[in-house]
Amino acid sequence: MNPDIFQPAKELATLVECYWSLESAQNETPARNTIVPDGRIKMIFHYGDLYKHHTETQGEIVLPRSFVVGQLTQPFEVEPMGETGIFFVCFQPNGFSPLTTMPIKTMENTVIPLHQLFGQAGQIIEQQIINAATNLDRIDIIETFLFEQLANKDMVQGVVKSAVDTIVTANGQLSVGELETCLRVNRRKLERQFLSKIGLRPKQLLRIIRLQATLKTMINKDFTTLTNIACENEYFDQSHFNKEFKEFTGLTPKKLYGNNLKMSLIFDAID
Repeated sequence: MNPDIFQPAKELATLVECYWSLESAQNETPARNTIVPDGRIKMIFHYGDLYKHHTETQGEIVLPRSFVVGQLTQPFEVEPMGETGIFFVCFQPNGFSPLTTMPIKTMENTVIPLHQLFGQAGQIIEQQIINAATNLDRIDIIETFLFEQLANKDMVQGVVKSAVDTIVTANGQLSVGELETCLRVNRRKLERQFLSKIGLRPKQLLRIIRLQATLKTMINKDFTTLTNIACENEYFDQSHFNKEFKEFTGLTPKKLYGNNLKMSLIFDAID
């Protein structure tokens, strides 16, 4: 049950990190999957059977055939309702804002059907992706759509792109103050632009990117103890490490690693 990952056209690489596809029979897919925050907005198409989303306040919700899921700041639990056939666009942390007039911050932890974001164009692209025969066809279709949506729009995002590049390069292991100094920008401006372009505060993105780097280490088993991994990733102590994990994954590091890690990232393009 391994996803296929494809790179975008170079003209879109500043906005799109990758395209991602997964196909699986229901008996080969875990009954529950926890999607962990990774600082990236995603546009998702179910050309297979639909999925349910398990929420704390509304119970089970059947997800739309196509939608955008905003920035996650908490675990997002889903369940397949049949055979899995998923294609999605994984945007760079600041990559979705040029495509929409909806405030990015209002999309946090929210599923928005494509027709609500793009009207008839959203309905058309949904049908085209669903009816496409191959992933290469889907990529051609989605890139044509993205280029059309971006026409005549300002894609220059300046300090935000520089900040994201710095955060990713550092695996989230720096403070907001260090980020300000590196970019020579004041905190208020940085925070305002982050909320506008990414939908997260700088500190939130730093924490999420650090978590993802830590999870990658855990997946590769490149550590001796959880205490050591907490130290290596610059968590204050084991208590801080546990608290961060519980907030973003719903589990402590020990429980996640012991029982759920192999499936917790099934929808994330982590090598």
